[in-house]
Amino acid sequence: MRALKIGLLLGALSAASWAEDKQTPAGAVNIPFEGLKTFSEVYGRIQQDYVEPVPDDKLLEDAIRGMLSGLDPHSSYLDQEQYNELKVGTTGQFGGLGIEVGMENGFVKVIAPIDDTPAFHAGIKAGDLIIRLDDKPVKGMSLNDAVKMMRGEPGSPIVLTVVREGVEQPLKITITRDIIKIKSVKSRMLEDGYGYLRITSFQSKTGDNMVEAVDEMKKKGALKGLVLDLRNNPGGVLNAAVAVSDAFLESGLIVYTDGRVEDAKMRFSATPNDIIGGAPMVVLINGGSASASEIVAGALQDHKRAVIMGEKTFGKGSVQTILPTSNGGAVKLTTARYYTPSGRSIQAEGITPDVPISRVKLEMAAKSEFAPIKEADLAGHLSNDKSKKGGDAKDKDGERLDEALALQDYPLNEALNLLKGINIVHKNGVKN
Repeated sequence: MRALKIGLLLGALSAASWAEDKQTPAGAVNIPFEGLKTFSEVYGRIQQDYVEPVPDDKLLEDAIRGMLSGLDPHSSYLDQEQYNELKVGTTGQFGGLGIEVGMENGFVKVIAPIDDTPAFHAGIKAGDLIIRLDDKPVKGMSLNDAVKMMRGEPGSPIVLTVVREGVEQPLKITITRDIIKIKSVKSRMLEDGYGYLRITSFQSKTGDNMVEAVDEMKKKGALKGLVLDLRNNPGGVLNAAVAVSDAFLESGLIVYTDGRVEDAKMRFSATPNDIIGGAPMVVLINGGSASASEIVAGALQDHKRAVIMGEKTFGKGSVQTILPTSNGGAVKLTTARYYTPSGRSIQAEGITPDVPISRVKLEMAAKSEFAPIKEADLAGHLSNDKSKKGGDAKDKDGERLDEALALQDYPLNEALNLLKGINIVHKNGVKN
């Protein structure tokens, strides 16, 4: 009976290889006979000789997973449960640890931890390689299986063993699972006239939420500059990246995609109305900025609309399409590469910042008992007949604020300083 089943499988699949050599729809493609013959032989050996019986549906599903995972790190098969989780994830809430991951050399690689999630608070960093989940080695595990292991009941712990660049020994990090609710847009004023926007991921409503955040900041006065923070943003929905880019551009191409089929060839252009009226911008990026983040950074860089500052980005320049299957699952398939307005492909290259800033940590220098001597300290010095009382105190307060920001977030402090410099140049009418 088993031999008959295998023979029928081979016969049914190989018949397609005799079809005419022309473009055919999904489900009716030409299939090589010799390859199917080998598949049938292996299938039969497993069914006949494997140490334990394996259900047919499991073998075929695993074969599909292997076929997709062999294409690239981002193509995969999603069963019904995984497909439903993916749909929930794009709306801003899902269960798990709060990290965006991919595969590299058989290990799970952290693209970026998501802000204010268990993984973020536990100290997981972009670039970490996860080699064990609890006591189970990740090597040989599919990405979907690894993700499934990391998800679980809120409140339950999991131990991640990670290899980190610059650290000799693997790190064991215990993380407690939780319901991940992502607020994709955060905002605040850095100083009078200088706003700060952080986008943690690109969801279906990110564009609208960002515009609302900017409107709230503008109620406090005209914006003289804006920092857009895309650090450790793993990406998300393509349309959201287009909407964010469009908000700061008046015209021109934002991004285009190119693939083998017509549906994969798309172009997105900006519409009039820059929501901050052309005020200078700095975009912060790092190695955890990926996919949709790179689309935004690339578009603003190519149009010379913003200064890109930080570290080189992750380099994910491909588009995945979710194709539902008849069994309630879906295929996540890489169908196109995307390109910046100038025609650059980000795939495996990333966005190079205009102003590179390495990861550094500042510390306050020990204060000397002997402060530098200034003119005001000299006996008999002339007074400043135009000085205003309280001016020194104000300057000192300003210095303390600058020091605090520099200690907390050095790249952000540098971005703010750059915006101030641009405004000084514009105010003074300095020309190149």
